[in-house]
Amino acid sequence: MTFENSVQRYRTIWISDTHIGTRQCKADMLLDFLQWNRSEYLYLVGDIIDGWNLRKSWYWREIDNAVIHRILNMAQSGTEVFYVPGNHDEAARDYCGLEFGGIKVLSEATHEMLDGRKFLVIHGDEFDGVVKYSKWLAHLGDRAYVIALALNHWFNYFRRRLGYPY
Repeated sequence: MTFENSVQRYRTIWISDTHIGTRQCKADMLLDFLQWNRSEYLYLVGDIIDGWNLRKSWYWREIDNAVIHRILNMAQSGTEVFYVPGNHDEAARDYCGLEFGGIKVLSEATHEMLDGRKFLVIHGDEFDGVVKYSKWLAHLGDRAYVIALALNHWFNYFRRRLGYPY
Protein backbone atom coordinates (compact mmCIF):
# COMPACT_ATOMS: atom_id res chain seq x y z
CA MET A 1 0.00 0.00 0.00
CA THR A 2 1.40 3.39 -0.95
CA PHE A 3 1.10 6.56 1.07
CA GLU A 4 -1.34 8.14 -1.39
CA ASN A 5 -3.66 5.11 -1.17
CA SER A 6 -3.78 5.47 2.62
CA VAL A 7 -5.12 9.01 2.46
CA GLN A 8 -8.85 9.35 3.06
CA ARG A 9 -10.82 11.52 0.65
CA TYR A 10 -13.92 13.52 1.51
CA ARG A 11 -15.95 16.16 -0.22
CA THR A 12 -15.95 18.50 2.79
CA ILE A 13 -14.06 18.73 6.06
CA TRP A 14 -15.20 21.05 8.87
CA ILE A 15 -12.82 22.16 11.62
CA SER A 16 -13.73 24.46 14.49
CA ASP A 17 -12.34 25.71 17.80
CA THR A 18 -8.79 24.39 17.58
CA HIS A 19 -7.43 27.35 19.61
CA ILE A 20 -3.95 27.29 18.07
CA GLY A 21 -1.75 29.45 20.29
CA THR A 22 -2.84 27.84 23.55
CA ARG A 23 -1.16 25.14 25.60
CA GLN A 24 -4.34 23.05 25.36
CA CYS A 25 -4.32 22.93 21.56
CA LYS A 26 -3.70 19.45 20.18
CA ALA A 27 -1.87 20.75 17.10
CA ASP A 28 0.00 17.47 16.66
CA MET A 29 -3.30 15.58 16.34
CA LEU A 30 -4.71 18.23 13.99
CA LEU A 31 -1.62 18.06 11.79
CA ASP A 32 -1.84 14.27 11.68
CA PHE A 33 -5.50 14.51 10.67
CA LEU A 34 -4.76 17.04 7.93
CA GLN A 35 -1.91 14.95 6.56
CA TRP A 36 -4.05 11.82 6.19
CA ASN A 37 -7.27 13.42 4.94
CA ARG A 38 -8.05 15.36 1.77
CA SER A 39 -11.16 17.21 0.67
CA GLU A 40 -12.56 19.45 -2.03
CA TYR A 41 -13.69 21.94 0.60
CA LEU A 42 -12.22 22.81 4.00
CA TYR A 43 -14.16 25.05 6.37
CA LEU A 44 -12.28 26.58 9.30
CA VAL A 45 -15.11 27.79 11.50
CA GLY A 46 -14.03 30.08 14.30
CA ASP A 47 -11.44 30.10 17.04
CA ILE A 48 -8.84 28.44 14.85
CA ILE A 49 -6.09 30.73 16.17
CA ASP A 50 -6.72 31.97 19.71
CA GLY A 51 -6.04 35.70 19.53
CA TRP A 52 -7.35 36.25 23.04
CA ASN A 53 -4.64 34.00 24.44
CA LEU A 54 -1.90 35.31 22.18
CA ARG A 55 -2.62 38.89 23.28
CA LYS A 56 -2.14 37.87 26.93
CA SER A 57 1.01 35.82 26.42
CA TRP A 58 2.68 34.63 23.25
CA TYR A 59 2.61 30.85 22.98
CA TRP A 60 3.42 29.54 19.51
CA ARG A 61 5.20 26.29 18.73
CA GLU A 62 6.79 24.88 15.60
CA ILE A 63 3.90 22.40 15.35
CA ASP A 64 1.50 25.38 15.15
CA ASN A 65 3.48 26.65 12.15
CA ALA A 66 3.30 23.18 10.61
CA VAL A 67 -0.53 23.18 10.88
CA ILE A 68 -0.75 26.59 9.19
CA HIS A 69 1.65 25.47 6.45
CA ARG A 70 -0.38 22.29 5.90
CA ILE A 71 -3.59 24.31 5.47
CA LEU A 72 -1.84 26.67 3.05
CA ASN A 73 -0.52 23.68 1.11
CA MET A 74 -4.03 22.26 0.91
CA ALA A 75 -5.31 25.57 -0.49
CA GLN A 76 -2.49 25.65 -3.05
CA SER A 77 -3.21 22.02 -4.04
CA GLY A 78 -6.82 22.64 -5.01
CA THR A 79 -8.80 22.43 -1.77
CA GLU A 80 -11.16 25.38 -1.44
CA VAL A 81 -10.45 26.72 2.05
CA PHE A 82 -12.92 29.02 3.81
CA TYR A 83 -12.12 30.72 7.12
CA VAL A 84 -15.06 32.05 9.14
CA PRO A 85 -13.63 33.80 12.25
CA GLY A 86 -15.09 33.40 15.73
CA ASN A 87 -14.78 35.41 18.91
CA HIS A 88 -11.26 34.24 19.84
CA ASP A 89 -9.96 35.14 16.37
CA GLU A 90 -12.23 38.14 15.89
CA ALA A 91 -9.35 40.29 14.58
CA ALA A 92 -9.60 38.26 11.35
CA ARG A 93 -13.11 39.66 10.85
CA ASP A 94 -11.44 42.87 9.65
CA TYR A 95 -10.27 40.88 6.62
CA CYS A 96 -13.58 39.32 5.60
CA GLY A 97 -13.95 39.35 1.86
CA LEU A 98 -10.21 38.98 1.29
CA GLU A 99 -8.13 35.96 0.35
CA PHE A 100 -4.71 35.05 1.75
CA GLY A 101 -2.69 32.21 0.26
CA GLY A 102 -5.81 30.73 -1.25
CA ILE A 103 -7.78 30.94 2.02
CA LYS A 104 -11.00 32.94 1.70
CA VAL A 105 -11.87 34.88 4.87
CA LEU A 106 -15.65 35.28 5.18
CA SER A 107 -18.05 36.53 7.84
CA GLU A 108 -20.33 33.65 6.80
CA ALA A 109 -20.40 31.02 4.10
CA THR A 110 -23.01 28.87 2.42
CA HIS A 111 -22.17 25.25 1.74
CA GLU A 112 -24.21 23.31 -0.80
CA MET A 113 -24.57 19.57 -0.37
CA LEU A 114 -24.62 17.22 -3.35
CA ASP A 115 -28.39 16.86 -2.98
CA GLY A 116 -28.87 20.64 -3.25
CA ARG A 117 -29.44 21.39 0.44
CA LYS A 118 -27.66 24.53 1.60
CA PHE A 119 -26.11 25.19 5.00
CA LEU A 120 -25.27 28.54 6.51
CA VAL A 121 -21.78 28.43 8.03
CA ILE A 122 -21.18 30.83 10.94
CA HIS A 123 -19.50 30.63 14.32
CA GLY A 124 -21.78 30.24 17.34
CA ASP A 125 -20.49 33.32 19.14
CA GLU A 126 -22.85 35.38 17.00
CA PHE A 127 -25.71 34.00 19.11
CA ASP A 128 -24.00 34.43 22.47
CA GLY A 129 -25.28 37.59 24.16
CA VAL A 130 -22.44 37.60 26.68
CA VAL A 131 -19.78 37.49 23.96
CA LYS A 132 -21.60 40.06 21.89
CA TYR A 133 -22.65 42.60 24.53
CA SER A 134 -20.53 41.95 27.66
CA LYS A 135 -17.07 41.26 26.33
CA TRP A 136 -15.48 41.71 29.75
CA LEU A 137 -17.66 38.87 31.10
CA ALA A 138 -16.72 36.67 28.13
CA HIS A 139 -13.03 37.27 28.87
CA LEU A 140 -13.61 36.46 32.55
CA GLY A 141 -15.35 33.23 31.54
CA ASP A 142 -12.47 32.43 29.21
CA ARG A 143 -9.98 32.91 32.05
CA ALA A 144 -12.03 30.63 34.32
CA TYR A 145 -12.14 28.00 31.56
CA VAL A 146 -8.34 28.10 31.13
CA ILE A 147 -7.92 27.66 34.89
CA ALA A 148 -10.38 24.73 34.87
CA LEU A 149 -8.42 23.07 32.04
CA ALA A 150 -5.16 23.45 33.97
CA LEU A 151 -6.72 22.02 37.14
CA ASN A 152 -8.15 19.14 35.13
CA HIS A 153 -4.70 18.39 33.70
CA TRP A 154 -3.14 18.13 37.15
CA PHE A 155 -6.11 16.23 38.58
CA ASN A 156 -5.74 13.59 35.84
CA TYR A 157 -1.97 13.52 36.30
CA PHE A 158 -2.32 12.64 39.98
CA ARG A 159 -5.10 10.13 39.28
CA ARG A 160 -2.80 8.29 36.85
CA ARG A 161 0.03 8.37 39.42
CA LEU A 162 -2.31 6.73 41.93
CA GLY A 163 -3.16 4.02 39.41
CA TYR A 164 -6.68 5.15 38.49
CA PRO A 165 -7.66 4.93 34.84
CA TYR A 166 -8.67 7.98 32.84
